[in-house]
Amino acid sequence: MDAVVAVTHPLDPLSLAEIACAVAILKETQKLEATFRFPIIRLEEPTKADLAAHRLGERSPRLAFILAMDISNGETFEGIVDLTAAKVSSCIRLPLDELPYGQPPVMLCEFETVEGTVKSDPRWIAAVKKRGITDEDIPLIQIDPFSSGYFGREFEKGKRIVRAVSYWREDIRDNGYAHPIEGVVAVVDLITNRVVDLVDDEKIIPVPRKKRNYGRETIPEPRPDLKPLHIVQPQGPSFAVDGWKVEWQNWSFRIGFTPREGLVLHELGIRDQGRLRPVVFRASVTEMVVPYADPTANHYWKSAFDAGEYGLGRLANCLELGCDCLGHIHYFDVPAADDFGQPFIMKNAICMHEEDYGILWKHYEFRNGIFEVRRSRRLVISFFATVGNYDYGFYWYLYQDGTIQLEAKLTGIIQTAAVATGETYPWGGMVDDNLGGPTHQHFFNARLHMDVDGDGNTVTEHEFVPRPWGEDNPYGNVFDTRTRVLKRELDSPALANGETGRYWKISNPNIRNSVGKAPGYKIVVMPSPVMLAQPDSTVAQRGGFAKKHIWVTAFDAREKYASGDYPNVHAGGDGLPDYIKQNREIENADVVLWHSFGHTHVCKPEDFPIMPVEYAGFALKPNGFFASNIAMDLPPNGNEQSVDNRLQRSPGNSPNGSCCHT
Repeated sequence: MDAVVAVTHPLDPLSLAEIACAVAILKETQKLEATFRFPIIRLEEPTKADLAAHRLGERSPRLAFILAMDISNGETFEGIVDLTAAKVSSCIRLPLDELPYGQPPVMLCEFETVEGTVKSDPRWIAAVKKRGITDEDIPLIQIDPFSSGYFGREFEKGKRIVRAVSYWREDIRDNGYAHPIEGVVAVVDLITNRVVDLVDDEKIIPVPRKKRNYGRETIPEPRPDLKPLHIVQPQGPSFAVDGWKVEWQNWSFRIGFTPREGLVLHELGIRDQGRLRPVVFRASVTEMVVPYADPTANHYWKSAFDAGEYGLGRLANCLELGCDCLGHIHYFDVPAADDFGQPFIMKNAICMHEEDYGILWKHYEFRNGIFEVRRSRRLVISFFATVGNYDYGFYWYLYQDGTIQLEAKLTGIIQTAAVATGETYPWGGMVDDNLGGPTHQHFFNARLHMDVDGDGNTVTEHEFVPRPWGEDNPYGNVFDTRTRVLKRELDSPALANGETGRYWKISNPNIRNSVGKAPGYKIVVMPSPVMLAQPDSTVAQRGGFAKKHIWVTAFDAREKYASGDYPNVHAGGDGLPDYIKQNREIENADVVLWHSFGHTHVCKPEDFPIMPVEYAGFALKPNGFFASNIAMDLPPNGNEQSVDNRLQRSPGNSPNGSCCHT
């Protein structure tokens, strides 16, 4: 097959032509049967060293990573295709039948088969009929395949399975989560397409029948007093886009996208006095896990690893279906591949726009009448992924003062449990009649491959401590900053502490700033829980990254994900807890900072039928990186506009332009 010559930047996502070519090369050279599917196809990204050579004129091969799985027997291969040379560089069979197992992510084509498998099983039919379900009800019952977790049972070991729960619906548009069928769980083998285990709890709980729908037809008279709010930029946005490269307010970065992580920011740097200074080489969310605190049959095993078991990028919303952003918007269409390896475009998968963010800096000097104020503007780069019942938005914000922020937005529909009349729900909160919401946690992990002012970064831990009374503290008002250098990987796992204001700083010890110190950025950790499951539980073993807020590793191109490569039906022990066992040196090194953050959700009536957005995230703020406030040169009237302009709609530049609302 002819080579595909890459004419794009080495970090740009694979094009449609490259995806098609890579799949064709792998199929042809490895003689893949028609039963092979492709859960992951992505760019095998170049390293810092590769890009440094590229800037010097050296040409590196364009590589595609392909995960290929035979759905007839479960055999799985990792292939690297060299698109430049039109050949397969490597093809390795994964030993999925060996401890600690681990499976490729569940594919959409597999989800589609589960409903028929479950509904044709006589044991399942008998179990739901015990709960008042009739033959006429069965066609409309909603079957939710759910990643299975792992508990050491024979039907789990080395197997490709999901657990499936069921919901009654009277109409196709009914909200099934208002009507859980409690006590019935089918375990489906996705290779043999059969139910290999069926839980039919002895306790029979009637199915809640009260409807809690949310389609717009259920609210025929919305509130009438909400007036239009238009965000207009008559002269267009302040950012510039060249392919996948973006420049805005001294910031420069490249957009990337992978099936597992979704949105990726590459080579994020900021111009300071005419020089582009790197800050983060690569930033993404590599994993999230949602463990539930209900020990009953329908819920104890629920612990979805939404990135590793499904793929946040694969489940990204195409925003052509409706705008999630407001203002003058630039959309990025993402080349992707379906389960069969066929390329397609994810239309409007990434949204980018500017928004006002209040006051950036201000002072009124009453002595001389000087009054100066500047408004803050931030650049928003975002995408949304729908993973079953939940919807997650990931919003990267860049600010004019050099701050970087990630905000995760959690919404969608909670998991529900049926509760018998007259009983209380002990494992969470009641959200309606006969309906409980299990208490659960959401944990995200951001992987930040740091590059503060270039090569050689050191991470230090800081916290504030009171100084004892003494000659140097005669009034008792003095407190100190205690600093610890993280020298090796095992020094790094740590918890945030709001009481002492604990924070971490990433600095470059090889450079001096304007006051003779190492320039740096600090990570601002928001109040965030850690996983509360027992340390020996399987979910804690599989999601060990969520036991600490901060981890630091020496860069290794193979260590891409906080939970390891294949958390699906994995016995545990992979990912960050395993990476740091090597105890590599991380002082003045090429380091990766991993931050776990999240939210503990005790469900309440206000969370149903659709949960209002909850927020979680963190920020990176310059700390000795600049010589002064770099936003001093903002114009004083940057947001003013005429009355005429205020009423105008920006013209749009299809498909990138104003967001139209119906």
